[in-house]
Amino acid sequence: MKTVKEVSRLTGVSVRALHHYDAIGLLKPTAVTEAGYRLYDDTALERLQQILLFRELEFPLKEIKAILESPNFDRKKALDQQLTLLELKKEHLENLILLARGIKLTGVNYMDFTAFDTRKLDEYAAQAKASWGKTAEYREFEEKAKGRGKEETQKLSEEMMALFVEFGELRELPAGSERVGKQVKRLQSFITEHFYTCSDEMLCKLGELYAAGGEFTENIDRAGGAGTAVFVREAIQARCGK
Repeated sequence: MKTVKEVSRLTGVSVRALHHYDAIGLLKPTAVTEAGYRLYDDTALERLQQILLFRELEFPLKEIKAILESPNFDRKKALDQQLTLLELKKEHLENLILLARGIKLTGVNYMDFTAFDTRKLDEYAAQAKASWGKTAEYREFEEKAKGRGKEETQKLSEEMMALFVEFGELRELPAGSERVGKQVKRLQSFITEHFYTCSDEMLCKLGELYAAGGEFTENIDRAGGAGTAVFVREAIQARCGK
């Protein structure tokens, strides 16, 4: 087994950071000596690799901990998704390099801003996060769904879609307008009341998920008209200050 200083030298992670990972339960040492020295075995180092891969993708420590501790965590699946995310990040960086070279060759009049678009990366990250494990929100959702009959479930689904119909009717307004903001608040309150506590952080994640393509996007656009899902994301981002 390796001491915390040896792990720090091997990985480049500071001793202070490793102590912090221990304190928050993200990476516990395999053993602690009588003198209080932390020791790490290969299993702990494998977990640290997972943590560092997620950190490279700018995942918050809180989210990494929730992912790794999920009973449904699949290491192979997570690695496949991490590879895809890293490839998307590489593509994004390569586009920025090409842009910088273009500016260098032609001057500041090289007006191409597509390289700054991270939507493809952000949307895949949102989908990946949504697929990892049962979060506290998911457990709350399951608890609230207990005993809920088919008719009540259908009614809630219709009421949820009605909110997106109203979003569709507001699409001509600026996403950050007061009226649209009130609609976002209604959506957030509806989710909290009937499904799970929808914090601002969770709301922002949902906004990305709504516009990430697939069934969510299709259903929202079907209810409110083409482009509604993207508008909802923009409205949520405006409310979250992004």
